[in-house]
Amino acid sequence: MSLEDLNNKLVSASENGQKISPILAEGVKNYLIDIDGTICDDIPNEEPERMLTAEVYPDALITLNKWYDEGHVICFFTSRTEDHREYTETWLKKHGFKYHGMVMGKPRGGNYHWIDNHLVKATRYRGKFTDLVDKEVTIQVFDDEHHE
Repeated sequence: MSLEDLNNKLVSASENGQKISPILAEGVKNYLIDIDGTICDDIPNEEPERMLTAEVYPDALITLNKWYDEGHVICFFTSRTEDHREYTETWLKKHGFKYHGMVMGKPRGGNYHWIDNHLVKATRYRGKFTDLVDKEVTIQVFDDEHHE
């Protein structure tokens, strides 16, 4: 089911008084992607005039648009504020990024933990976008053995 079909289904359900969340099809990934320092030059919020001229990372553009075309959900999750939304949307459009949404106002810093009842995978950007590969790593998890 395409995202457009899913949205139409949700609108129809909403008009009938139902409150439902989108359900990702099997194999579809929901990517939350940072902007500054991940898909382009690292522009601090204190220098918004630079946001419109940030250099795009070409491998990010190619990879994210490929994932979008494969049917995955692309949502930018950025520390840019709501005041920067228009600049950001203009820049994304200018460079041809395909995406479904954007969440502004992510706290700045580097110690993010996402806690969910669904499987969450995180990938730290280290200078090059490529297809993702499987790799065994150590992660932090809740301690199942120490219940009160």
